[in-house]
Amino acid sequence: MLRVQQALDEQAASARMLALPEPARSAQAAAAQLDVEVGQIASSLLFRAYGLDGRDHPLLVLTSDAHRVDPVKLGVLLDLDHLELMDAESVRRITGFAIGGVAPVGSLTPVATVVDVALSRYAQVWAAGGHPRIVFATSYDELLRITAGQAAEVA
Repeated sequence: MLRVQQALDEQAASARMLALPEPARSAQAAAAQLDVEVGQIASSLLFRAYGLDGRDHPLLVLTSDAHRVDPVKLGVLLDLDHLELMDAESVRRITGFAIGGVAPVGSLTPVATVVDVALSRYAQVWAAGGHPRIVFATSYDELLRITAGQAAEVA
């Protein structure tokens, strides 16, 4: 959580961390505790992205939980051979966060990021803060800026 707050501070983000009463291990649980639409939750999904040259790299996709990521569509859009969702151990090794608390900033390893354009429908979006009980509110534009993310239609 400290890494996340430091990353937010370094990016001069307006976002500040908030502790939820209970761990939110799903977007639905987070939305219920925050009394917001599930689409406002920016879920963090870490993929192994395979380039056309056969090499792979991690790719973080921040998606509105109003729908599911279409890995085939996203792969075509990003000129990739294919995408595979990473397992929990790989996610923790690369980001330093457990699934359910993967923050869009503060990762142990720099990770290319795609931000779902569906999140732009909301004035405020919520992202994990490095732990299932910690979240922060931000705007779509700020999320793009602090992650150096690429906007994309992911569903």
